[in-house]
This record gives sequence, C-alpha cells and structure tokens, in this order.
Amino acid sequence: MRTGIATFSLDYGRCPRWLFERMTRLASLIIESIVIEFGPKEFLKRISDPVWFQSFGCLLAFDWNSSGLTVVTTAAIKEAMKRRGWDLGIYVCGGKGKTSLKTPEEIISFNERFGFNNNFTELSKIVAKIDNSLIQDGFNLYHHVFIFDKFGNWSVIQQGMNPQIQKARRYHWYSEGNVDDESLLNDFHQGIASQVFLNRVLNLASKESLENRQTILKIVSEKDVFKNLKELEIILGNKKMLIKSLDLPEIEFKFHPILKEKIDFKRVKNVLLKSNLKDSLNFIDLLKTKIGPKTIRALSLIAEIIYGAPASWKDPARYTFAHGGKDGTPYPVDRFVYDRSLEILEKALQKARFLSAKEKNLLLKKLWK
Repeated sequence: MRTGIATFSLDYGRCPRWLFERMTRLASLIIESIVIEFGPKEFLKRISDPVWFQSFGCLLAFDWNSSGLTVVTTAAIKEAMKRRGWDLGIYVCGGKGKTSLKTPEEIISFNERFGFNNNFTELSKIVAKIDNSLIQDGFNLYHHVFIFDKFGNWSVIQQGMNPQIQKARRYHWYSEGNVDDESLLNDFHQGIASQVFLNRVLNLASKESLENRQTILKIVSEKDVFKNLKELEIILGNKKMLIKSLDLPEIEFKFHPILKEKIDFKRVKNVLLKSNLKDSLNFIDLLKTKIGPKTIRALSLIAEIIYGAPASWKDPARYTFAHGGKDGTPYPVDRFVYDRSLEILEKALQKARFLSAKEKNLLLKKLWK
C-alpha cells in the first residue's frame, strides 16, 4: 500500500562529509535497535510513514523542511546497511538521479547473492510509473529507493521535483508481501503530509478513477483504433461541443485543464495500435508499455469526454529536532552532543546483543526515556 506523500522546498546544497558520517553511524544504531526489538519489517513500516521518516531525518540532524532530507537520509540508511554487510536483513536499492536507474540491477544482485525469489524488479518500475504518470501533480521523479527484507516485505521512498514552484514531493509505499495489480491503483495511502496543495491534479491511481481506467482499457482494445481519436479531434476543435460534452457552465470553462491540453495524436495512435495487439490487457500491462504521462492524460480525456467516465482531479496530498539542523535551524548541529549520543547508543547496543529479551526491553525503555 502507498502510505503517504510529503511536499518540501527544493534544496540544492550538499551535506558536509562530517555530518554524513555521523548520520550514517546514528542511522545504523537506530535501525539495529528497532530490528533487535521488533524485526526488520517494523523498520520498513516506520519509514513508509512520511511523518516518522521526517522525524528520523531530523533526528539525524538534516534540514527539517528541505528536499535534501529525503536524499541524504536514504543515502545514510543505504550506506549504514552496506557497511554492516546487510546483516540486519534490510536491503536498500536505488537512490538519486542515475543511481535510481540502477535499482533493478541492485535488486537482482541481492536476489542472486542471498537466494531471494521475488518480483521486485518489476514492482519497482511499476511503482515509479504510477507516481510519475498516473498521479499528474507536476512533480517529476528524480529519486527512487526500494527497500525490502528477506520475507518479501517492501517499502519505496521516491521523490519528484517541480522547479516552477520550487518544491519537491515525496511518495511513500509499503506492503507486506505480494500485492495484486489492481490494489496498486486504489488509494493505499494512510497518512499524507504536504506544504502545498494543488487545485487540479489528474489522479488515475484513485478508486474514484476506476471507471475512467476501465474505459481507457476499452478504448485501447477498440478494433477501430482511430474512431475515438477522430471524435476527440472534432470535440477539441469545437469549443461549444466541448462545453456540452463536459456539462460545464461557460464561466467555468476557462479554468478547466482541457483548454491547455496539447495532444500528440500521432503518439496516441501508436500506443493504441501496439496495445490493441495484446489480449486480456489490464491497466498495469498498459503501464508496462512505453506509454507516457501525456498519452495517459489524453486517453483519460477521451474516456471522460466521449464515454462520460470521469477521473479524479483531487490532489492526493494531505498533511524535531534532537541535534540541531544542518541549516542552523533551530540551532547549528552540536557535534559534541551528537558524538556523545553515538557513544551512549553504541555501548548500549553492544550490551544488548548479549542480553535476554526481558533485559533488552528494560534497556531500550531506559534509552528512549
């Protein structure tokens, strides 16, 4: 299930090496504490909560309200687990920019090394396609991290940017084991945090868009693939016909997003022709083709205008400092306090590795007071 979306200011700064080293060490200690007490699945569940993830990044002393928190925190988690030789059973793939494109091969590498049998390479691509193409909120993905355990539980943290409004938006996913195709498309977020809400967001990954998605499949399966496109060209070229089709008052028309649509009919025709060759096509199958956001948007409009199957236009976004923050808010990072925290936690965990379950509970309760 997708568990959240968060929106933050774009940040173009870099994390200083001295801070990243400390973040990596502290992340390792905190994750070990959670795994010792609750198991790796619990950590996957927690980072899929956007509020917990944000608090975790702040605890590591990164900027509380910047896009960099996502990138640096996930990088610290990945580096921490790598340095431990993945002994905590948490496997981290992907990252920012070109590193995100390596996610499938990193998943394959883990599967071969540890003997896992999963379909996570395909799942990683689909989750990215859903947030990039089905939720058209103006944020283009540039960061994708896929985290899983040996039991098949998985979490995804990915982030997109919108340079026009200088914001970044983070998307959280989590599932315990396998998930069917249809469930990926029906509002599986539990909590969403955001600094900005947009008025018109095409959201085809919503239950409200089920009829629209079904109609899109009907369109791409149409024997006469050009019939709907011809009708759409006529409608888009006739303002009065378009208003009537959408049943909108004249005063509202100028605010409707269709006015700004620039549909590449040649591209849509190519998608329709290729999709039409496949039997028993479902919506995830359609996403696996080279279909892009603009073509999906065009097909959604065809479904709405010609067949009266509306899509959701609601933005799915809703909505701690322990060691200071990199940007000096609420105060600069206190290196002495940070190092003291690391020292205390490291010693506690060294002892915890040899304690009974009861003794571990007492120690951890004392740590978190």
